[in-house]
Amino acid sequence: MGDYTAHVDTFARDNLPPRDQWPDFVNLEKLGYPDVLNVASELVDRHVEEGVGHRKAVLAPGIEWSYEALAEKVNRIANVLVKDLGLVAGNRVLLRSANTPMMVAAYFAVLKAGGVVVATMPLLRARELGFIVNKAEIDLALCDSRLAGEMEKTAKAAPRLKRVVWFESEAEDGLEALMDKASDRFDACPTASDDVCLIAFTSGTTGEPKGTMHFHRDMLAICDCYSNQILRPKASDVFIGSPPLAFTFGLGGLVLFPFRVGAGTALLEKAGPDELLAGIKRFKATVCFTAPTAYRAMLAKLGDADISSLRKCVSAGEALPAATWADWHDRTGLSIMDGIGATEMLHIFIAAREEDIHPGATGTPVPYYEAKVIDEYGNEAPHGQPGRLAVRGPTGCRYLADPRQADYVQDGWNVTGDTYVCDRSGYFWFKARSDDMIVSSGYNIAGPEIEAALLTYPSVAECAVIGVPDAERGQVVKAYVVLAGDVRGDAGLVHTLQEHVKAELAPYKYPRQVEFVDKLPKTETGKLQRFRLREMAASASVAQAS
Repeated sequence: MGDYTAHVDTFARDNLPPRDQWPDFVNLEKLGYPDVLNVASELVDRHVEEGVGHRKAVLAPGIEWSYEALAEKVNRIANVLVKDLGLVAGNRVLLRSANTPMMVAAYFAVLKAGGVVVATMPLLRARELGFIVNKAEIDLALCDSRLAGEMEKTAKAAPRLKRVVWFESEAEDGLEALMDKASDRFDACPTASDDVCLIAFTSGTTGEPKGTMHFHRDMLAICDCYSNQILRPKASDVFIGSPPLAFTFGLGGLVLFPFRVGAGTALLEKAGPDELLAGIKRFKATVCFTAPTAYRAMLAKLGDADISSLRKCVSAGEALPAATWADWHDRTGLSIMDGIGATEMLHIFIAAREEDIHPGATGTPVPYYEAKVIDEYGNEAPHGQPGRLAVRGPTGCRYLADPRQADYVQDGWNVTGDTYVCDRSGYFWFKARSDDMIVSSGYNIAGPEIEAALLTYPSVAECAVIGVPDAERGQVVKAYVVLAGDVRGDAGLVHTLQEHVKAELAPYKYPRQVEFVDKLPKTETGKLQRFRLREMAASASVAQAS
């Protein structure tokens, strides 16, 4: 880390982990980033300076902004931040909005002014927002006025937050009114390439959320490693997808990647399968980012949809079942590009180009990244042997003042909490989250493997598998199944599904318990919350015992 910083408020730099707990940043020098770098200048202003500012940048229902129009709005908001709201470089700014054009403009304005973005999911409640405000010591928030309820509760409960400025508002002190009075010119803060520009909080499926800290250079690194080398977008592309911009999967896939090449992004405030299919048709989207469950849900709706504009599909957030990949490929001719990323790493670090996909495998390390499977002692595991996934590259984990840093980074490697197998050809195959492995009668059983088998049965729309306590076997496999259409779940279907899994996998892996449910618990980002299912199972066990 260099000595130079543009930050006047040095909170973020002061709360980085001790250097001896940082991961090794390998191959960073090959990317050639300058010591002084502001990512907003590189991703927005550069297109205007190069004479292509007329290109479409941000699309939404009723809105079409060119890069020139976006740059003007970014500059006006940056002036409001600095001149009206007193922002100094290094201040953290909480952003709260659905995926809207104003969210993007505000995001880049904070970056251009030298601030640190703390973007939050729209569904977070005041208690969760208050934790973030206090942890990141945030004084200022920019919030969509339609999300005022929880934000107002947060401001009352967390007095640290001194001011909330509303956008999508006609108020005299709203952001739009302040922008109208502001200059459309703003010189970017000369931030260091290793100045913190983003604190992304993990979705907190278990335990306290962790604040992951990322530099200006990191925002470009994920574009130049994953996007430009694996995804290979064009300036003519229009990106679309479901992940929130507060989720780094969404930030990269819907903003950073298109802006790196001067492409456009179509933003949807609601992006369920129906809205996503309609958006693809409306905006003639060419690149789609969403989760495996969404691709599976869209399969049933393709008959009335027009997705002829699509040329690339990306999946992350959960492992992509081979059955979903095959069904989508059969129906559309498109190969879903699976990938694994982490908030700690900022984006995807193992994936495969379309022509290199092995269905069911995640892929190989993204260029400039390295990965290996390690055993419980940190030694590299033999090919074919399950172990913990370890990765390093130009990006890596730096938690905000959090002792869990020492758990995630070990011997310079980021240890992600995933169980993987690496085959002899160097492809990585997901088995389970390390804490989701089921141990039954001495056998290690990966829940996602059973889920993938169940999903090959036509009546299964969605499913999730966990281990539940059993006096005889330690744990047994339990499957929660959402059925397709009007199919009825009964004892006969339970037996059929069990036999189906036995035919697909080693018989000891079959689900000894099957429960039919209307829906599965998920985070706002679409990740399955297996811990909620474990809580349900525990409650049911207590109820039976009493």
